[in-house]
Amino acid sequence: MDSPYPFSLHYHGNKDLLGLRKIAFLCSRIVCSTAVLKCYDWAIEQMDKGNCVISGFQSQIEKDVLHYLLQGIQPIIIVLARGLTKRFEKTIQDALSANRVLIISLFSENITRPTADLARKRNRVMFEMADKIVLGYVNPNGELARLKEEYEARKEIIIL
Repeated sequence: MDSPYPFSLHYHGNKDLLGLRKIAFLCSRIVCSTAVLKCYDWAIEQMDKGNCVISGFQSQIEKDVLHYLLQGIQPIIIVLARGLTKRFEKTIQDALSANRVLIISLFSENITRPTADLARKRNRVMFEMADKIVLGYVNPNGELARLKEEYEARKEIIIL
């Protein structure tokens, strides 16, 4: 299956997940304490509903959300801010083996570390790919706030 998007993607996992309705989850690295439990509750709700969640799972809250999602059976799309690797932690490998995870990257394998610029590009791609965007917390001075403003007229965006 070729990418339905106007950018090149590198894949590992179930490419059919790209055809599903996708909810992007992003959260600022700096987060207020009241948002943390809302993010966890949201993750459990997505797990229960079986919704396909797409995220970079890079910030600590995003990693925590991934932890919850991996306990379910719903589809997950992980978008890297670096090139694909060949090895994944056991919980992700198990989900890949169950055909419910897709890992994608815009970047070649020789890019091994995420940078702020790569994360910005990755986040923009997730906004483009998602049918709906959920933001756990938006630092008003952060990159996510700027991206939210840019897309709020074109995409459904919910802030927890």
